[in-house]
Amino acid sequence: MTSPIEVQGSATEAQPEAVLSGVDAKAIEGRSLGQIAWLRLRRDKVALASAILIVLLILFAILAPVINHFVGVSPTKTDVSVLNFDNGIGEPDGKFGGMSMAHPFGIEPGLGRDLLARVDTGARYSLIVALCATALSVILGTVFGLIAGFFGGRTDTTIGRLMDTLLAFPQLLFAIALVAVLRTSKYSNSLVANIVILVIVIGFFSWPYFGRIIRGQTLSLREKEFVDAARSLGASNSRILFRELLPNLWGPILVYSTLILPTNILFEAALSYLGVGIPLPNPSWGNMLADATSGGYYQIDPEFLLVPGLAIFITVLAFNLLGDSLRDALDPRSNR
Repeated sequence: MTSPIEVQGSATEAQPEAVLSGVDAKAIEGRSLGQIAWLRLRRDKVALASAILIVLLILFAILAPVINHFVGVSPTKTDVSVLNFDNGIGEPDGKFGGMSMAHPFGIEPGLGRDLLARVDTGARYSLIVALCATALSVILGTVFGLIAGFFGGRTDTTIGRLMDTLLAFPQLLFAIALVAVLRTSKYSNSLVANIVILVIVIGFFSWPYFGRIIRGQTLSLREKEFVDAARSLGASNSRILFRELLPNLWGPILVYSTLILPTNILFEAALSYLGVGIPLPNPSWGNMLADATSGGYYQIDPEFLLVPGLAIFITVLAFNLLGDSLRDALDPRSNR
């Protein structure tokens, strides 16, 4: 009597090893979360364009001395011979703010300084301050956020109230007062000293935002099974914090770092605009905007206002778009 179900092949041929023997190993190779994020990021044209623009901006800032030497310009050298004083203000000769092969971005009214040299040198100072301040805020926010979220209780309450207190301050006004006080010393005219002061002040006021994010992520991660497994194996609190929890926070750290950095660029520009940032005659995008508006030069030479304004706008936009794309790429629940 034959069975109603006829099985084709032997039992050996039905084993998983035999079934997979003809399948290419690469076809079933798994991908890590980093590889998946990279593949998703590569398909995002906005992210690639933003990343390329940021790389070009960084190279533009790093190579500022080389560019200025090649063109033959200086960020602080004045040259009134290229100005027209018929109106009593010192308007640049030529169209579009004196743009030419010798001055690709034009000339500063009144003093005749080259805008290309001031923009690329100002980019160096803005990026140095923003990157260092972001690094400081990330370190402080990560450490305090990890400790608050992991230990909880009074530790969490104390750190939480500290963050709330810092967030309650009118940050710009307090930063202006603090920078003004710190600059009342023999190093007040030192560029390096002023950069250090700006980094400390901006980084100090930025870390509570970052700390709250890390705290929330830590509160979720500390309830996971791998933390319980580490505790059962006798792992210390420091090992759990920095060997178990921290590696799982690199995604949020990377994403929010790219979002905090443009905020710090704007913070530095605001302080320089108000006269408590990069000291003159050193260029900064903020004090260039201040010079263009305070002297009324933007009315006769709009390029003097547009050049640093566009530099700030493009830089901040590129970092924000890259941060949004990184967040989408690193979020496994995103549909993009």
